[in-house]
Order: sequence, then structure tokens, then C-alpha cells
Amino acid sequence: MAGSTGLTATQTPIPGLVLFDLPVHGDNRGWFKENWQREKMVAAGLPDFGPVQNNISFNGAAGTTRGIHAEPWDKFVSVAAGRIFGAWVDLREGPTFGAVFTAELGPSRAIFVPYGVGNSYQTLEDETAYSYLVNDHWSANASYTFLNLADETVAIDWPIPLAEAELSDKDRAHPRMADVTPMSGRKTLVLGAGGQLGKALREVFPAAEFVGRAEFDVAEASSFEGRHWRSYEVIINASAYTKVDEAETDLGRREAWRANVSGVSLLAQVASENGITLVHVSSDYVFDGARDTHSEDEPLSPLGVYGQTKAAGDAIVSALARHYIVRTSWVIGEGNNFVRTMASLAERGISPSVVNDQIGRLSFTRDIAAGIAHLLRTGAPFGTYNLTNDGQPRSWADLASRVYEILGHDPARVSGVSTESYFAGKSAAPRPLNSTLDLKKTIATGFRPRDADEALADYLLSTE
Repeated sequence: MAGSTGLTATQTPIPGLVLFDLPVHGDNRGWFKENWQREKMVAAGLPDFGPVQNNISFNGAAGTTRGIHAEPWDKFVSVAAGRIFGAWVDLREGPTFGAVFTAELGPSRAIFVPYGVGNSYQTLEDETAYSYLVNDHWSANASYTFLNLADETVAIDWPIPLAEAELSDKDRAHPRMADVTPMSGRKTLVLGAGGQLGKALREVFPAAEFVGRAEFDVAEASSFEGRHWRSYEVIINASAYTKVDEAETDLGRREAWRANVSGVSLLAQVASENGITLVHVSSDYVFDGARDTHSEDEPLSPLGVYGQTKAAGDAIVSALARHYIVRTSWVIGEGNNFVRTMASLAERGISPSVVNDQIGRLSFTRDIAAGIAHLLRTGAPFGTYNLTNDGQPRSWADLASRVYEILGHDPARVSGVSTESYFAGKSAAPRPLNSTLDLKKTIATGFRPRDADEALADYLLSTE
């Protein structure tokens, strides 16, 4: 097998199924190839799928036929000796269910088979060695899907007729396509189901699995046991300790670090080990507010304990290969929040004093949820994204006045007061005075958050 060719990747009609031509170097002694070379193959289009096991199937005679098996993991298939005729059938839920691709593989060819795609082959030479890397170990808790090699629907043209081939009894007994239950796609897990953002995420991720703290305590290692994590594609961490002032107390400090740092560390570990994309919701409190606007690459500079724990969590998540850190500010959704408090005061005829030297933008959970869905759906580059509503930054006092005005009350009933005066004599955490987050990076992905003033009016008038 003299000479060599460059490494190339060819997409197939089955999404995610990628055929590779491998450089093989030969001389009078035999041949050599780089069967698996992560850096080069990822650059050529192979997902960085994190194999954990290498299996070899030795087949003594030509005509040995195995499959069609779909498993809940990815595999990289190659041939160490001999040749095979490979057939792959998409057995995943979706529009390409039943799609077929066939190819002959020898030492100079390999194929990446994604989760849920049925894999089968027939040896074309005696003493063929078939090798495959997989990124998970077999589990009794996992789900598997099988299709009969002779299924008339996919009509695979086997080089050696199946009547003359060597098959196992199990493979002969697999169901026809009409009786196959498609393999479900990898799942999305949302943590913090009972919070304002968790509730909004239900609207854009209706098929996701939602859990609250009572069901899944991120800081408890036992919470991570018993799940087949390779069946998850995305974790959205919308849970956090958010009691900004209580975080300054002895008990609150421990709880904040436990949930926002220790828990995030456990999440990052399971995401890293299982190739899961982690979406982590962060906060403007990771900044000291000294700048008028904060970009994603500004150095972290938290003032209080809550901000320090969120900054530490961001640092942990940023080390993951597959992550989105979504920074928000002044979150408003379903539940108790500033806007609803001001609306209640307005209806009751109360004239409040509201802080007028903290400047920022509201972040409506409807828009945060839509932005997260956009990042995932479009495959935006991994990293940190600011995600608030757009428009003119306002003070809390400005926003309170606007609430009064929208609801038909006199906005002049709201009086402004400085942060220092408002918290005089009270035990309170330091707050950033400027919380406006720069949205250019997020907008460049094609997502445009609603104007905050318009979103505020929609929110109030739709919840009256």
C-alpha cells in the first residue's frame, strides 16, 4: 500500500455521519496510519466526542455480517485488516429516520457514527479486524434500537446475500422497520424549574426535563447518581442562590458558595465527562459597576459575596470546551419581582422612594429563554454572552415611574433616592451602580432582544 493521501472528511446524507479518508504510509515492510488523531480529525470536521473505550471485532471468514445496532453513544469505526461493506441507517426520531448510507471500508477509510444511527457491516475478506472507539460504556439503563439486516424498507444491497452470510440468531430476530421505535434524541435537562427563568424555559424547551432543587440539589454528589448522562446533550443551569443581602451573613455565605460554586463544579465535571453542553446563567454582579457598560471580556470584579460566588462559577464553567455563560441583569418573569412590587404599590396608592443611581436594563425571562434557545439552535460559538433586553438604560427609579405611568398612575409619585441613603442603617450587600451589559456580541449571532421599555409595557398590560 504505497504512497499516502491527505486526511479528508465527507459528509453523508445522514446528519452527523462523516466518512473519513485516512493517509496510509506504506513501504516494503507494510503500512502505517494514524487511525485516531484528535487534533487533525477535529479540524477536519470530526466532533470532539471524547472516546473512553476501544473495541476490536475479529471476523474469521468473509461474509460475517453484524447489526443493525443503534446505541446511545458515538463511535469512530475503522478497519485494521481486511475490508468491510458498511451500512448505516438513521434510527433517530426526526425527518431523516430510515435514511441509509453504504460504503466500503478498508485500512484507508473510517467513519464517525453518531448517537442513534444504526451500524452494521459485512466482511469482504477473511480475517478482517474491525475496530471502533466509543465515548461511553455499556449501561443497562441506556436504551438501544435494532433493525433487521434484511429489512425490505431500507433494502440494503449486501455484497454477499444474507442467506449465504454468517449471522447471529439475535441479529436474525431483530424487528422490521415498521416495528422499530425510533431512538429519542439526546435530552435537555433544566435545573431551577421553579424559578422565574425556569418557568419561561418551559415555553421554549417543552420536551426538556425540568427539575427543582427538591428533586436535584446541584451541590449534592448523590443527585448525579442514577442518571445515564450520555443521553443528555444540554444542561441549562437556571438554579442559583440569589439572596444578595443574606449572602453577606455567615449562613448565607456558606449557602451561596455551596450552590453557586460547589454545585457548579459538580455540574461542570459531569458535563466534561459526558460531552454535554452546559448553559450557565450568570449575573451583572460579577462586575463592580465602575464602567458605564460591561462587555463579555471585561475582567471580573465582584463587590459582594453573591457576586464573588457567581464570578467563581463563571470561571469554572469557562474552562469547559462546550459552554455558554449567559449574563443577565435585573431579571423579571413569573413570580415576585421589582416590577410587580411597584405595580402593587401603585394600585394601593403608595408613593415609594426608589434608588436612582443604579443604572441598567431589565431582563425579561421570555427574552432570556429565547436567547438561550437561539444560541443552542444556531450553534453559536461557545463562550460568554450578555443577554438582557435592549434599549436605553434606566435607573430603578426611572423604571418605577414608568410602571406607574403605564398603569395610569402619576409617575411623579415616585421619588428618587441614592443607594447610600436608601440602605443607610440597613445590613445590605454592595451593589454595582452601573449594570448595563453590552449586547453587541449577542446581536451578532442574529438574536435581537426586545426593547426593554416595550417589553415592560407588554409585561404589565398582559398580567393586569
